[in-house]
Amino acid sequence: MNPAVDDTCVMIDGPWSHRFVSANGTRFHVVEAGTGPLVLFLHGFPEFWYAWHHQLSAIADAGFRAVAVDLRGYGASDKPPRGYDGYTMAGDVAGLIRALGERTAHLVGAGYGGMIGWATAAFHPKLVRRLVVLGAAHPLRLRAALATDPRGQLAAARPVLKFQLPRFEHVLTRDNAALVGEYLAMWGGPAWVGTDEYRDYEHSCRQAMRIPQAAFCALETYRWAARSALRLQGYRFVKQLQKPITAPVLQLHGAQDTAVLPRTAQGSGRYAQAEYEWRLIPDVGHFPHLEQPELVTGEILRWIKTG
Repeated sequence: MNPAVDDTCVMIDGPWSHRFVSANGTRFHVVEAGTGPLVLFLHGFPEFWYAWHHQLSAIADAGFRAVAVDLRGYGASDKPPRGYDGYTMAGDVAGLIRALGERTAHLVGAGYGGMIGWATAAFHPKLVRRLVVLGAAHPLRLRAALATDPRGQLAAARPVLKFQLPRFEHVLTRDNAALVGEYLAMWGGPAWVGTDEYRDYEHSCRQAMRIPQAAFCALETYRWAARSALRLQGYRFVKQLQKPITAPVLQLHGAQDTAVLPRTAQGSGRYAQAEYEWRLIPDVGHFPHLEQPELVTGEILRWIKTG
């Protein structure tokens, strides 16, 4: 029998504080450090707030209020049975900015968190000062690539397509969530995957995914994306996403990313109306914030200090 896990496993000590904030009808676990303009960090799958442990203290030391959140359904945040659609997830971010007592924020999102960042900037433009996206295409660019690049992006997305299977969350958490480790190893760059730090991080992510209901909630975001494609709500979501992004956007992408191919992500600039910058990072996979933390932190600071 696997030992039981609860959300205390994500209450990791460090030069930051843990607290809970209510926003958009949900209670969120946030981890924060520093004071100054708000920088809100959004993690991806299969991660949790700790994805940003390298950046939190460094961004705080540079004169910003750095806040990393467990997204709806992850870590120690609430795990309601619904609300994993793109509208609600973007609404969560907008609500969090206000609940943290701020009028605007710099958003930094990786993977699925990056896609939520794109959506938040489109739906709530007045709240987003600057956007930094890592390892994530604009949702409409990803949608187009899945249809037009079957040997590339569609093939790369095959592991995620399995999330549509009923009760796949039980497969995800089997054997101490071994599959979470397989995803991290498959999508991460080889240089990082071979390190002791990777092994520690993999253990943390596997533990976090075994928190009751976390796996179900994590998969629901992908299930909604597939279900909505043929529904009116999905059509409206796509129409609204066509709004140009008015916040300046910095897009960082690993050259070895096998989850979201560089050629898929690179087409996202067409949706950015303001200043836009693309940077491809060599020898890095889907997790630049962990694989090259100092480089990524420096790029984030360069971008947000000019805004």
